[in-house]
Amino acid sequence: MKKSLVALAALAVAGVASAQSSVTLFGVVDASISGYSSTARDNRATVFPNAFGIPVYLNQGSVKTSRRELANSGYNSSRIGFRGTEDLGGGLAASFWLEAPISNDDGQRGISTFARRSTVSLSGGFGELRLGRDYTPTFWNDTVFDPFGTNGVGSNLINTANDGFNNFLGTAPTAVPGVPNVGTSNYVRASNTVGYFLPPNLGGFYGQFQYGLSEKTKYSSGIYTPDVANNSRQGRYVGGRFGYANGPLDVALAYGSSTIGDNYYAGTTTKVNTLNLGASYDFGPVKLFGELSKAKNKIDYEVTPLLGGRPDIDLTGYLLGVTVPVGAGLIRASWSHVKYDLNTPATLFAVNTPDPKANKIALGYVHNLSKRTALYATIARVSNKNGAGLTVGGPSFYNNAAGAFTPKSSTGYDFGIRHAF
Repeated sequence: MKKSLVALAALAVAGVASAQSSVTLFGVVDASISGYSSTARDNRATVFPNAFGIPVYLNQGSVKTSRRELANSGYNSSRIGFRGTEDLGGGLAASFWLEAPISNDDGQRGISTFARRSTVSLSGGFGELRLGRDYTPTFWNDTVFDPFGTNGVGSNLINTANDGFNNFLGTAPTAVPGVPNVGTSNYVRASNTVGYFLPPNLGGFYGQFQYGLSEKTKYSSGIYTPDVANNSRQGRYVGGRFGYANGPLDVALAYGSSTIGDNYYAGTTTKVNTLNLGASYDFGPVKLFGELSKAKNKIDYEVTPLLGGRPDIDLTGYLLGVTVPVGAGLIRASWSHVKYDLNTPATLFAVNTPDPKANKIALGYVHNLSKRTALYATIARVSNKNGAGLTVGGPSFYNNAAGAFTPKSSTGYDFGIRHAF
């Protein structure tokens, strides 16, 4: 009898413990038939044989590169993950989140890494302390205030341009098939971070701070530091985001600084500093989105060169978007614009090259078959000017060894299905 009571007590305790903990398997499987085409054009005029010594030249017209494929992540990023929470009592909770990208179109990429998110955290009345790999504060604005959520051909140009603008300097690690590389950029996510999130009971105000360690070896005395580029500070990230969401309004300001390169003996550190402001307002019949983004690629010099060093490179972006509910569906549309300011010094008696810029327009429709399953269609077009080379995805612009072709337009479409679980 006593043994039976002990057994029952043990089962009761186990039941309480299990009630205080939860583990969830979740994911998204998204597949689309997608098409992309990018057109580059020879802008030089044909020069016929002449008696003035001007070189003869035959304009080479234009070249279109195109591809059609079965793709993934046209509406939501395909993923699989595990998350769990344990109630520690006294208002404290411990949590973990492990999320892996998958390529369901070919099955090549599975749970080889948890590159999307891999964090452990402690939360309570003070907020949340989160450790690991996670979204950066500045990227949150790029994706939250984009009607297309920075996915598929409709993803805004702020996202597309910043993705290349923030790449680390130096040679990228050798790619491994099916394994995402997490060591070439801190734009979307940053590794080795310590993050803090404000508690959710602040009347609509929210915020976060994030610091990412470079994990580089330091030498004392510094003269023993190896003379190798990008081995002292590259990879460091610091950023924060503060916003207000209440009723139909959501607005947030974010700032981040990513160290993308360094040269210890030259005394230089290359950073990309990003400031963006995003907002949305739900009127009911329509929801409006907007974002302003400013990024600066700059080199900090311990000793400023006599001629001032390399000029900063600025990237300015704008986004306007809208979603319109229609029965079980949702119409999505956006316009985005980016401009690169190379800050090239003006030269007397010379034609100064205009700064590169691009515009993009995207239109899409999502039809919800259920809460978890949806059909979607998106079309988009990018127009490049002055040498900008942004695409909707797919193949790059064609160019030959002579560099005769200039990127012009890029168009694309996604038709797909998304299932979440």
